[in-house]
Amino acid sequence: MRLSTVILPVFRWHEGGRAAWQRAEELGFHTGYTYDHLTWRSFRDRTWFGALPTLTAAAGATERMRLGTLVTSPNFRHPVTLAKELMSLDDVSGGRVTLGIGAGGNGFDATALGQEAWTPKERADRFGEFVPLLDRLLTEETVTHEGTFYTAVESRNIPGCVQRPRLPFAVAATGPRGLRLAARHGQAWVTTGDPKLYEEGTPEQSLAALGGQLEKLGKACAETGRDVAELDKILLTGFTPEQNTVLSSVDAFVDFAGRHRELGFTELVVHWPIADSVFATDPAVFERIATEALAQLGN
Repeated sequence: MRLSTVILPVFRWHEGGRAAWQRAEELGFHTGYTYDHLTWRSFRDRTWFGALPTLTAAAGATERMRLGTLVTSPNFRHPVTLAKELMSLDDVSGGRVTLGIGAGGNGFDATALGQEAWTPKERADRFGEFVPLLDRLLTEETVTHEGTFYTAVESRNIPGCVQRPRLPFAVAATGPRGLRLAARHGQAWVTTGDPKLYEEGTPEQSLAALGGQLEKLGKACAETGRDVAELDKILLTGFTPEQNTVLSSVDAFVDFAGRHRELGFTELVVHWPIADSVFATDPAVFERIATEALAQLGN
């Protein structure tokens, strides 16, 4: 099992931002992710920077740790411009970028550009066109596409990604259409668990729900002729009934990680500590988890 972290873009680069990303690499995290939102929930009136510039800066400040988004969505992104930026970021990082990508939700991003919030069906429809087009844009030198939602006219992405045939996609999905996209285009699958269980569910109910999601992923892969074992299974923690208590001690985290490894998850992502927020965590305990937990699991 791999252990990764998500560092929200809330730190000024020269006042803690650079240091956080460098420390994450020193602690041995597999990947440092960040949220690709214009703002997010309780941070709406707090400092919040752009994801891709932050990851570009992080690429220059680190050497080994992979970098990525959790997650990018069509809410305010267009495949043509996104592909160019991702190709450039992959080059700057020396081929260390993973694109976490999802259909988006009804948060602030959904209406920031003046549009009405899309229905779940509209989000799924857009996502169903967004992902295959982005795949083409990152693997083909020239792409022309005229779809229902997106158009590309002789869009060029030369020289392409450092990673071949393109940087990996980690597709966030729980519904049938999204899971099929993960099976066809993903190198990894991402979930946060069942949101209906977040506040009132039990850990046992959450494990059962996650097991059901993994079964559905397996069926989607079988339908597309894909071996589900080819995909990494990523759980972004903090949104199951345990919430952020999994970071209260090394033992609590090891117990949580062991139960989810048994289900089939290959990567857990924990939130970097942010004081005075839902992600407030004792930094000393957090660093012990980063450096000791996987060894206790027998990794």
